[in-house]
Amino acid sequence: MRAPGAGCDDRSVPPHTLTAPYDALMLASFGGPDGPDDVLPFLRNVTAGKGIPDERLAEVAEHYHHFGGASPINAQNLALQRALVQELERRGVDLPVVWGNRNWTPYTRDALAAAHADGARRVLALVTSAYSSYSGCRQYREDFWSSLDALASDLGETEHPLVIDKVRSYFNHPGFVAANVDAVTEAYAQVPDGARIVFVTHSIPDTMEAASAVSGATYSAQHLSVAAEVAGQVAERVGHAVEWDLAYCSRSGPPSQPWLEPDVNDHLEALSAAGTTAVVISPIGFISDHMEVAFDLDTEALETAARLGLTAVRADTVGVRAAFVSGLVDLVLERAALARAIDSGEAAPAAATTGDLPAWRSICAPGCCRRQDGVASGVPAACSTDALS
Repeated sequence: MRAPGAGCDDRSVPPHTLTAPYDALMLASFGGPDGPDDVLPFLRNVTAGKGIPDERLAEVAEHYHHFGGASPINAQNLALQRALVQELERRGVDLPVVWGNRNWTPYTRDALAAAHADGARRVLALVTSAYSSYSGCRQYREDFWSSLDALASDLGETEHPLVIDKVRSYFNHPGFVAANVDAVTEAYAQVPDGARIVFVTHSIPDTMEAASAVSGATYSAQHLSVAAEVAGQVAERVGHAVEWDLAYCSRSGPPSQPWLEPDVNDHLEALSAAGTTAVVISPIGFISDHMEVAFDLDTEALETAARLGLTAVRADTVGVRAAFVSGLVDLVLERAALARAIDSGEAAPAAATTGDLPAWRSICAPGCCRRQDGVASGVPAACSTDALS
C-alpha cells in the first residue's frame, strides 16, 4: 500500500511532463439543477428513454424543492475542481481542469468543446463516482462517446476531434480510503463508545449488480471491501473492534424490480429492534454531499433514527479532504504514466491500492459494466478495448 501523495509523482520525470500525453483533465459528474425551474427538465434528462411520466418525476422533484430547487452537487464540483487545480499547481504541474456533466449544464459536450478550443487533443476524464457499475462507469463512457460525436458534428468533422481516456475506478485507492477513515473516526468521537457504523451507498437494480461482476468484483463486493478496510482502520484508531453493516438508499423504479437491500431506514429499524442504541451513518458510496446524501440520509435516515431513539451522527463524505484530493492527483499521474508506457511499449507502472481487491482496469474490457448482465446495449462507449461491447 502506498500513502496518498507518495510514489506517483516520479521525481525522475520533470513536473511539466508528469501528465503527458494529456492536454486537459475533465472532471466528469452527474449534474444537478441550479434552481426551481431547472428541476423537472433535469429529471427528464436523468430518466430519458425510461418512459417515466412527469407525475412521477414531480414526486422526486419535491426532494430538490425541499432545498430550494438547487442541488448542492454543483458547488461541490466547483470546489473539487479548484482543489484539483491547486494540488496540481502545488506539484508544479500545469494541466487545465474542465468540468462537464451528464445531465445538466455545463454538459460534457460543453467541457470538451472548451478544451478543444484551447488546443486539447487528448483529455483524461476523472469521474465523480469511485465504484464500478453501469451508472458509475459505462454510462459516463457512453456520454463521452455521444459528446464526441456531437463535437465532431459541430466542427464539421467525420472523426472524433479528441481522444478521451479515463482514470480507473478508485474505491480502493489509499487516498479515498484514508479520507473516509478520517471522516468516520471524527463522527465516531461524537457518539457513545460501541456505536455501530452503517455504511451507505446508492442502491442499483439486481441486474446491474450482476453485470458489474465482469469488472472483477460486483458493485456490492467493492463496497464491502472498502467498508471492511475503513472499519478496520477506524478500530485501530479507537482501540477496539467496531461493528458495521452496509445498507442502501435512493432506490427507484417499479416495486417489481429487485434492487440491492436493505434500505437504510429498514436497516435502522432492524438495528434498533436488536438493541443497538447508537450509529454512525457513513455515506461511503458518495464522494460529496449531493441530493441523495442531503435528503435520503440527512433528512429521512436521521428522522428515522430520531423516531427510534437512536443516537445517530452522519459522517462526512470525502469532499475536498486533502488525502482524497491528493489521491486523485496521484491517480491522474498514474494514468498518464500508463498512457506513456502503452505508447512506448514499456511495462505498466504499479497501481496503488488498499484492501483485498486489485486495482481496476484503466481501459475497460469488453462487456464491462453493462446495464444488464450479458446484454449488449448497442450504444458505443469510450475508454474501452471495444466501444460497442
